[in-house]
Amino acid sequence: MTRGSFDQTARQLAAIGQRFYSRGWALGTSGNFSAVLARKPLRIAITASSLAKGALSRSDILQCDERGRVVGRRGKPSAETLLHVEVVRQRSAGAVLHTHSVWSTMLSESWAGSDDGGLAIEGYEMLKGLAGVESHDHREVVPILDNDQDIPRLAGRVGEALERYPDAHAFLLRRHGLYTWGETLAEAERHVEILEFLFEVVGRTARSSDPGRMQGGPSWQ
Repeated sequence: MTRGSFDQTARQLAAIGQRFYSRGWALGTSGNFSAVLARKPLRIAITASSLAKGALSRSDILQCDERGRVVGRRGKPSAETLLHVEVVRQRSAGAVLHTHSVWSTMLSESWAGSDDGGLAIEGYEMLKGLAGVESHDHREVVPILDNDQDIPRLAGRVGEALERYPDAHAFLLRRHGLYTWGETLAEAERHVEILEFLFEVVGRTARSSDPGRMQGGPSWQ
């Protein structure tokens, strides 16, 4: 890995943060974004903690190792760095993106009791935007996990869920948001766009067909 490759990746991550902020997917300091710089030993570029995503710059991106420790200059990485490391380990991902949209947050709570253990989405043409999906006749189950401030413990649960759902392209943390990934940053960003679209479709459809399906009752009337 060269200094130039880190700089280029850092600029790409900052630009993604700005785009996601503009679309309401990473407001305030929410969300975190990473990309793999090297695999042996593992090095990832990841957003620093507690930064407004609409104003990210190259200097707001840090380099971390497989234990979530900063390599090189000082800084505090995202509190959820170990979740990114776990996804990279389990899926051989090249990039991991985490958003906090309104629809993903609401659906992560309202579908908590699903028999699938998550949110099942099927029959939509937009599913073909997910890597390896070639037909709308596809059932995508997005696992929903309880949030936890004990990040090593949560990372373990993420690993278990990814093993249980080997075909999943993403997971949701309850009342928190979406994690998705891809072989490249471009693929991971596309997955965010596809999934955020589908979450809104599912949420709006549930709202119009059965207001009681989503928690909150009168607020959906």
